[in-house]
Amino acid sequence: LFHLVGEKRRPPYRWFLVGPERSGTTVHIDPLGTSAWNTLIVGKKRWVLFPPNVPKHVVKGKGLIRKGEDDEAIHYFMTILPRIKQCAAASGGVGDHEGFECFEFTQNAGETVFIPNGWWHAVLNLTHTVGITQNYCSQRNFDEVWMQTRTGRKKMAFKWLCQLDTHYPHLAKRARYLNRRDDFVMKYEPEEVRRREREEERKKRARREAREKSKKAYQEKRQEKKRHKEKPHTFNYENNDLGGPSHSVFNKEHNREPKRSRFESRAVSP
Repeated sequence: LFHLVGEKRRPPYRWFLVGPERSGTTVHIDPLGTSAWNTLIVGKKRWVLFPPNVPKHVVKGKGLIRKGEDDEAIHYFMTILPRIKQCAAASGGVGDHEGFECFEFTQNAGETVFIPNGWWHAVLNLTHTVGITQNYCSQRNFDEVWMQTRTGRKKMAFKWLCQLDTHYPHLAKRARYLNRRDDFVMKYEPEEVRRREREEERKKRARREAREKSKKAYQEKRQEKKRHKEKPHTFNYENNDLGGPSHSVFNKEHNREPKRSRFESRAVSP
């Protein structure tokens, strides 16, 4: 269904694979909720698949990778995967390993593997290999693909929805139902675009008014300082600013008695 948006706009979806022995892919889920098929032309591949109910940290072997180890395909299949299965068996199927399942098999030349959407999987090339793979969206997995595409590829999702209106009206109706159910607003819907434009205009107006208010307050403050500087300074020796008698040093100097000469106070003996 992604073909509706055109080859240039749709995400990468088809690959020609050439890999040497012991190479592969680490455990992952295919993007945007898509399913995939993988056809092997030459060689042998080893696969492991985990259903969606198995938690990510279990699939990734969190806590089971030791210092100095990595999660490359060869190490995952040879070391980490056996530890995961051993840990799941020891748990008795409770806790994080409740309902644990994994499916391992070997793919030979001429065989095609189907990977359902949402399934964790990893691949190891047992020999030199050549293959072809493609991810796709169909009506069967449309719900999951739509919910991931509307958040992961927002602009493409809106254009896709417009094309669905023309070519698959029932899927367009389904997509809008999922949006209403999840209270999801598409970024490029015309109404949402107009709402964002109004909100942006309101914010610009508020910022402009705040700048003008700040500028006006600054100018008033400068004018007040200027007036204060131009006003002549006077000091009341009799009364201070509080209206009471002044006890400033100026009054003390003003009321002090003049000093007498040392000759005036000297006593003279008869």
